Amino acid sequence: MKETTVPKEQRKKYDSTFKREAVVLWLKSGKAARQVAEELGIPEAMLYRWKQVYSPTGNASQAQLQDQIKKLQRENELLREQRDILKKTLGIISEPPPNATNGSKP
Repeated sequence: MKETTVPKEQRKKYDSTFKREAVVLWLKSGKAARQVAEELGIPEAMLYRWKQVYSPTGNASQAQLQDQIKKLQRENELLREQRDILKKTLGIISEPPPNATNGSKP
């Protein structure tokens, strides 16, 4: 079964939201790709191509998740450092000076 090519002027264009939702629908429904593609009125091969890009467990998503994890780890480390600095500063400020008499006169 060979797909016929359609001139660019006649091709339908789908936005990324539609593509993402089509992939999610397919993966969550448990239906065959052919059945979902027919329901949506798109070629089955197109659904498989969209899956490579928009699948929640696809390679692109895994790379994005890894990048996000690294970014959050760096941010977490920075926040820990800031917290530790604030704790030390608070400790220094709250310590009474060595000659402190607590406001009483001898």
